[in-house]
Amino acid sequence: MAKFELKLPKMGESVAEATITSWLKEVGDTIELDEPIVEIATDKVDSEVPSEVEGVLVEKFFNVDDVVKVGETLAVIETNASVSSESVVIEETPVEEPKEEVAVIEQTIDKAKEIVKPTISSNDASGRFYSPLVRTIAQKENVTMDELEAIAGTGKDDRVTKNDILAYIQSRGSGPIVKTEAKPTVVVSPQSTESKPAKASVTINGGDEIIEMSRMGKLIAQHMVESKHTSAHVQSFVEVDVTNIVNWRNKVKDKFYAKEGEKLTFTPIFMEAVAKALRDYPMVNISVDGDKIIKKKNVNLGMATALADGNLIVPVIKNADQLNLVGMAKAVNDLANKARTNQLKPDDIQGGTYTVTNVGNFGSIMGTPIINQPQVGILALGAIRKMPAVIETPEGDFIGIRQKMFLSHSYDHRVVNGALGGMFVKRVAEYLESFDVNREF
Repeated sequence: MAKFELKLPKMGESVAEATITSWLKEVGDTIELDEPIVEIATDKVDSEVPSEVEGVLVEKFFNVDDVVKVGETLAVIETNASVSSESVVIEETPVEEPKEEVAVIEQTIDKAKEIVKPTISSNDASGRFYSPLVRTIAQKENVTMDELEAIAGTGKDDRVTKNDILAYIQSRGSGPIVKTEAKPTVVVSPQSTESKPAKASVTINGGDEIIEMSRMGKLIAQHMVESKHTSAHVQSFVEVDVTNIVNWRNKVKDKFYAKEGEKLTFTPIFMEAVAKALRDYPMVNISVDGDKIIKKKNVNLGMATALADGNLIVPVIKNADQLNLVGMAKAVNDLANKARTNQLKPDDIQGGTYTVTNVGNFGSIMGTPIINQPQVGILALGAIRKMPAVIETPEGDFIGIRQKMFLSHSYDHRVVNGALGGMFVKRVAEYLESFDVNREF
C-alpha cells in the first residue's frame, strides 16, 4: 500500500495559484485513472485536476473557495500498487523521531519565543488577515498594528502583501501613519514621483444596488492592478489603410468557407502580420525576470476573447509564426469556440509571449490595453471605418474613401524603448498595407 499526493499542477507561466470551486470526489470514494477529482479556477481558465493513479481518496487538504499555490498537495489517494515517483509517495511505516533532537528543537523554539515577542497576530481585532511574512516584516521594522491597519492592501480580499508593506516602510519617513476613517491618505515615495492613494471609503445610499464581483472578475482585477504596478506602460499609435484586406476578404470568404470549412474573419490576417513582426523584432517577444531579460524562442500569440459574462480570457496560438493563413484561421476559430463554450484546457492558455486584443469589436477606434504579465507588449486592434483619405497617384493626389483602422501598442518601457515599440507597430502596419490582393489559400 502506498499513498499518492495529488498536487496542483502548473497551469501557465503567469499562473501561480488557483481557487477550488468544487470537489468531485469525497473521502472514501474510489478513484479511477485520469478521473477528475476537483474543479479549479484561475483568472484565465476553469479546469479539472485528474488523478494520475487508481485508488481510494483518503484525505483532502482544502475546502471550496480556498486558494491553492501551484505544487501544493490537494489530496491523498491510497493505492494498491507501489508508486515509482519518490516525490509523491508517503511511506506507510512510521518514522520515530529521535527524542533528544526533538527536545533540542523545542528548547530552541522556546528560547526564540522569549527573545522575539510577537506584536502582530495573524488576525487583528477587526478580523483582517496578515500573512506570516507580512507579520515578520512588521515586527522587524517596528510597524505598529495601527499603521498596519492603515495600509491599503492590494492582495486577495484587500490583504496587505509583501510589496504593500515594503512600499509603506520606504515611504513612511520618520513618523507613523495615523489611521483615519473618512479621509483617504496619499503615500508618496521620496525616491519617486509616483503616489499611491489609500482606499477611499464608499458611501452606499438606500437605492444603490450591491453586486458581488464574480470569482474570475476578482482575479482579473488583481491581475490588472499587479500589471500596472509591475510595468511602466507606454503607448504608440499607428493608422493603417486596410482597404485591400477588406476587399480581398469580401471576395474570397465564401470560397474559403466552401474549401476549408472555416469562417474567414479579419483576426487571422491581423495575427499573421503580428507574428511576422515579432520575428522581425524579437526583443518585443520577451519577458522580464528581475534584472534579466528572457528572449522567447517561440512566438505564441495570446488572443483576448470576451466571454458571455463580460470577462475576458486569453487563449494562446502556439508557434503562430509557423502557420499559414488557413492554419491561423483554424486555430483562431477553434480557440474562440472553446472559450465561448467554456471548454478551454489549461494548455490552451499557457505559454503566451505576446497578446492581441480586438477593441474594435465593441466599436472603439483605439485603446490603451494593459499588458498581460509576464509579457512586455499587447496590441489593440481598433474598429475598421470608412474614412476620407489622400490617395497619391502618378497623375497627382486625390481624395478617396478608404478603409482605415488604428493599431494601439502598449509596451513595457522598462525594457522596450519608444523607438523599438514604435518600429514594431509600424512593421505590423506595413505588412497589412502591403497585403497581396491576388493571394491564394
